[in-house]
Amino acid sequence: MRLCTQKNNFTADMSGAVEIERCDLDVKTNSRKHHTELFGEERLIVRRGQPFSVILHLSPGSKEFTPGGTGFTLIVETGPLPRKESDTKASFTLSDSTSDTEWSASATSDPSRKTVSVSIASSPNAPIGLYSLEVDQDGQKTSLGQFILLFNAWCPGDAVHMRSETKRQEYVLAQHGQVYRGTHKRIKGSPWNFGQFEAGILDICLKILDDNPKFVSNADQDCSGRRNPVYVSRVLSAMINSNNDRGVLVGEWGEFSGGVHPGVWIGSGDILRQWAESGPVRYGQCWVFAAVACTVSRALGIPCRVVTNFGSAHDTDANLVIENLYDEDGKRISGGDSVWNFHVWVDSWMTRPDLGQEFDGWQTSDPTPQETSEGVFCCGPAPVKAIKEGELTKKYDAPFIFAEVNADVVDLVQLSNGEFVKFSGSTKSVGRFISTKAVGSDNRHDITHQYKYPEGSKEERQVYEKAQHHNKLQQRGTEPGLHLKIKLADNMIVGSDFEVFAVLTNNHMKARTCNFLFFARAVGYNGKLGDGCGFASDKVEVPSGEERRLSLKLDYDSYGAAITSDRLIQLSAITVDKQTIDFCKAEKTIVLDEPQLEIKLLGEATLNQKVAAELTLLNPLPEPLQDCSFTIEGVGLTDSKPITAEIGSVSPKQEAKASIEFTPSTAGSCVLLGNFDSNRLKNIKSFINVTVKESNL
Repeated sequence: MRLCTQKNNFTADMSGAVEIERCDLDVKTNSRKHHTELFGEERLIVRRGQPFSVILHLSPGSKEFTPGGTGFTLIVETGPLPRKESDTKASFTLSDSTSDTEWSASATSDPSRKTVSVSIASSPNAPIGLYSLEVDQDGQKTSLGQFILLFNAWCPGDAVHMRSETKRQEYVLAQHGQVYRGTHKRIKGSPWNFGQFEAGILDICLKILDDNPKFVSNADQDCSGRRNPVYVSRVLSAMINSNNDRGVLVGEWGEFSGGVHPGVWIGSGDILRQWAESGPVRYGQCWVFAAVACTVSRALGIPCRVVTNFGSAHDTDANLVIENLYDEDGKRISGGDSVWNFHVWVDSWMTRPDLGQEFDGWQTSDPTPQETSEGVFCCGPAPVKAIKEGELTKKYDAPFIFAEVNADVVDLVQLSNGEFVKFSGSTKSVGRFISTKAVGSDNRHDITHQYKYPEGSKEERQVYEKAQHHNKLQQRGTEPGLHLKIKLADNMIVGSDFEVFAVLTNNHMKARTCNFLFFARAVGYNGKLGDGCGFASDKVEVPSGEERRLSLKLDYDSYGAAITSDRLIQLSAITVDKQTIDFCKAEKTIVLDEPQLEIKLLGEATLNQKVAAELTLLNPLPEPLQDCSFTIEGVGLTDSKPITAEIGSVSPKQEAKASIEFTPSTAGSCVLLGNFDSNRLKNIKSFINVTVKESNL
């Protein structure tokens, strides 16, 4: 508990002032009432719109405090240029009771007359941040200490108020969660340690706000803007990436030398501490940006969830259509648009008085640097309700987010005369299985219905037409009849060889002769195509009503060096009938199964006593793994820091194993996260629940 022990030279005889010997900020009691006890008891951290108490200890011989008879004016200030006009400074006298709409205070004297308990209520619209507190008695000022003020999801008057206690526990207080990745057919949850209450993290979050360019250019205006969670969320969207500023993370989707591969991170704390010490951290990808943004939002008191969108469109030309371009031979022509296998962002809970009550609730922000917004690499916050209803005039960046979940996809062939002809497309492949962690469990919660009406429904098409003012694409009608699909093998674990098939069915009344092409290429989760790892072709004649198969063998020798740590391979089958200008396409992205990371405790977890966790993983590859390591991390288990054991190389089909000791510092239920890293296998994560018992010593 931190006490203000400053003594004052005031005397009752000279000034009529009450002489204050010291001020007790009563951190323990206030923290419990304000749901901030997880920050520790080093200093006072409270949530706005809710009273907190300080205890004034009077000097021996001081004038007695009499309610209504003692002239106290309390002054609170935040920021480098506190001003009443900016709501960064407030002065208020004692009243009979506190108000729930503005800064106010009331006081009672202890029967012994030696202490005075002052109850202070902050405004539910006050800027968040570090505050100083002082009392003014007829011009004689006494510093009472400092406190940090946060957003308050428990306060009905706060813009981030959330009615449900279970949701507040999840979206403000939960320190670990799941981030979903993979493809819409193979969704995998990866554990993440948000750790917003770890030592030092809140200070780093406030430093992020103070380092943002808006604060640097106009500190008064920026600090005043911190009243509004919409403003704060937009600042965080820009500052979590390092584009345009010295923000937290450097994005990288190719070469990772000189930094940490994004798949290695298992928590936000290490990233934030590195940033505070030495600037932008290398490297992040979308799930890392989103997870760090969630940590910072929850630390500041904004309810936040991490959201994964499978089949996420990146619409570069803002026409709400993703165009895939091919030449007459079926080869892909590079273009600006893409569809990510998955993309991760955050939703934050708040009201939108700037847009109207109908747009209150979840707001989408995206800290991954994709496109600029008002000249800065940030995105949002945009109301999820506006995205669902196609209200693309609602700020911020609604058109881009709408396209991410609802763009149509068209495949176009560029003919020799330069004309583009549409040969296939989809209105349903974008925005699938939009996922977040369920409240109170590690299960996946599908929230697609919050973002869009059911695919193909009348409402969904009406919303799309409202959003899409016009579509200039030429569509040449071709006789329907050729149908392509791709069939996969049952077991496709990374390191194995397997076979896939493209099946062409002719539903025309006549036979068709086509060039049949089957490509396999490595692909990143962001849709960026890598090297080819398989190709088959044939010229086939398909009689009416019959089918032809084209097989493609995928050997590890071919795909092993091509795939990224995402373990994704894109299969594309195309048929070309140049005589009838008839093209047909099927595409499927497969995610190779990863080996299982097993974690088990070697003994019982007891408070402040060492215990070891054993981690094992079988190398499924036909080649050795180099630079292998296991890492563990857990709130209350590993002293807020990851612990890594390096084990060198692991031979083909052999087991990697390590035992890592840690000393639990918190009793009760905790979560231990594990990660395996090597040169050829990365981003393999798991977790176990750990119950830490009290020591008998």
